[in-house]
Amino acid sequence: MRRGLLLDRDGVVNVDRGYVGRRDQFEFMPGLFAFLRSAEDRGFRLAILTNQSGVARGFYTEQDFQALTAWMLDELRRQGITIDLVLGCSEHPEGSVAPYARESFWRKPNPGMVLDAVQALRLNAARSVFLGDQMRDMEAAKAGGIGQRLLLSHEFDTCQDARVVRGFDEALKALSSSV
Repeated sequence: MRRGLLLDRDGVVNVDRGYVGRRDQFEFMPGLFAFLRSAEDRGFRLAILTNQSGVARGFYTEQDFQALTAWMLDELRRQGITIDLVLGCSEHPEGSVAPYARESFWRKPNPGMVLDAVQALRLNAARSVFLGDQMRDMEAAKAGGIGQRLLLSHEFDTCQDARVVRGFDEALKALSSSV
């Protein structure tokens, strides 16, 4: 069983502009490529786990999300980065699109996506890392048994259930010190 680096998308992989569903809205976070290459060099399998309530809210479709994901993965491959898995939860209980207007065990802070990623990639959860920018990411990671949780934030100095990192350099140091 290998270690995994599980990543939130909006605010970690790309700049969070709120409900990013199209390529013209998508901008990779500065420093992401070098960080992900370093994580792969350290033996981490990479996965992106993302809440996508924009589908449930009618801002974009599931097909838009899939097309954007395919483009994102191609761009990352061009940078020499392999993402092993992408999971997205399009459901939201306050959604306006009927098939997606519901609760979901996958929707963070629930651990569904985390548990499924650990199983699908055959990860050692206790030796894996989750990097997110919201408390719900940390809650999902903790409930899913992820051993190290990194909160990418400039708002918090401390977090009870996670290590706060200010950027990818600090996150890389945390990866280097992980078991």
